[in-house]
Amino acid sequence: MALPLLDCMRPLGAAEGKARAARSVFVYLPNGVNTIDFQIESAGADYTFSKSLLPLAKHKANITPISGLYHPHGLGHHHNCSSIWLTGAKIGPSERNTISVDQLMARVTAPHTRFTSLELSNQGHSLACSADGISLPAQGNPSVVFRELFEEPAGGVAKQRRGLERRGSVLDAVLAEANELSGSLGKDDRGRLDQYLTSVREVEIRTQRASKWLDTPRPKVPPADQAKLNRAVPLEQLGEYLRTMYDILVLAFQTDLTRVATFSTGNEGTGPAVPEIGVRQDRHSLSHHNANPKLMQELTASDTFNVKQFAYFLDRLAEVKDADGPLLDSTMCLYGSGMAFGHSHGNANLPLVLAGGGALGLKHGRHVDYNAAGRKDGYTYELDTPGKHYAICHRPVNAKAHLSNLLLTMAQKMGVRTETFADSNGTVTEVLA
Repeated sequence: MALPLLDCMRPLGAAEGKARAARSVFVYLPNGVNTIDFQIESAGADYTFSKSLLPLAKHKANITPISGLYHPHGLGHHHNCSSIWLTGAKIGPSERNTISVDQLMARVTAPHTRFTSLELSNQGHSLACSADGISLPAQGNPSVVFRELFEEPAGGVAKQRRGLERRGSVLDAVLAEANELSGSLGKDDRGRLDQYLTSVREVEIRTQRASKWLDTPRPKVPPADQAKLNRAVPLEQLGEYLRTMYDILVLAFQTDLTRVATFSTGNEGTGPAVPEIGVRQDRHSLSHHNANPKLMQELTASDTFNVKQFAYFLDRLAEVKDADGPLLDSTMCLYGSGMAFGHSHGNANLPLVLAGGGALGLKHGRHVDYNAAGRKDGYTYELDTPGKHYAICHRPVNAKAHLSNLLLTMAQKMGVRTETFADSNGTVTEVLA
C-alpha cells in the first residue's frame, strides 16, 4: 500500500526551513530467537546474512546487525526482559524501574507534535516507562489506534476542552495538597512523593499540550487508506496485523503526529503463534524447545516471519516521504529482543538490528560484533556445537558491551543532551558517520 503524500500530511513548519524531524521507533520480539539460525558469524562489511535475517538483505545498506550487547542488570531476570529493554534498570525487591529511553526522546520531540509518543503492544505489555518507572499504557487494536490518531473525538472541540479543563483542575488540586504534605514527611516518604509528583506533572504537561492542539485539525486520510487501516485484525492473522500496525506507524510519522514510538509484538509469557505459515505454538512454547528439531525449526520459521514483517516496515519507510525525503533517512529503528536463548532464559548476546537514520548521522552496512571485539583473536560462534554456542547467551563475551550504550547513542542523535543513560559506559561509535 502506497500512501499518497498530501499537503496536509507535511510536518507542521516544514515550509519554514526548520531542521529535519528526527524520529525513533523500537520494535520488540518476545522470547528471544533460535540463535543457531539467527546469529551472523562474520564481523564487518563482508558478512553473510543468517537464515533468520535473510529477509533484511535488500536493506543491507540501511541496517546494522549488532551482536554481543546485554543489560548487566538483566542477567538472570528473564521476567523483566521486555520491562528493562529500553531502561537498563536494576529491578529488585527494593528497586523499581526507571525512565525508558523513548520517553527521554519524547521530552525533546513533544513540543513539535500532537502526541508525545505512541505505545503499541499486541498483547498488552508496554515497552515505555515514565520518569518514575511506571509502565505507560499501550494499545493493541489497530482500529482504536487509527481512530485515536486520525479521527476527531465525538462531541467536538468544545467537549474536549471541557474534559481537559476538568482534568487540569483535578491535577492542580492534587499538586497543591501534595506540596502542603511534603514538608511533614520523612526522607523516604518524600522520595516516594517526589516520584508520584513527577508522574502527575507529566500528565499535567500532556494535558496542557493536548489543549493547545485542540484548534489544529487532524490530518485527512484518503477513504481507501482509512478502510485499510481502521479495522480490527486478529492475531491469528499475524502478518496482516503487523503490517497494519506498521502502516499506521508510517502514517503517524509522515503526518508528524508523533516522532517517538514503541511496539511490542508479543509478551514473554506467550508471544503469538503464526498459524498462517503452519506455526501453531506460541513463541514461549517454541523457545523452550529442549533441542527438539521440529520445535527449533518452527521457532526459526517464526523468527524469519517476524523479521520479514519488519523488512516490510523498512520498505514502507523507504517508499514514503515527508517534506525532506524518505522517512527511513530520518527514522532510527531498533528491532530485537531482551532475551537471546529462550529455552534457559539466556539474556546476553541479545539479537538486535539497528536500521535507518542516515540523515541523523548513522552509518550502516556492517555487522558490529562486540563478541569478536572482546577477544584479541576474534570469536568463533561454534554454531555446529549448540551447547558451546549457547554459553554466550548466558555470560557475555565482552563485559563492556552494554545495551545502554546503544540506547545512549540513539538518544543523543534525537537531541537528548546527556552523556550517560542507565549503566552506559560509552557510545556505539561503530554506527556513527
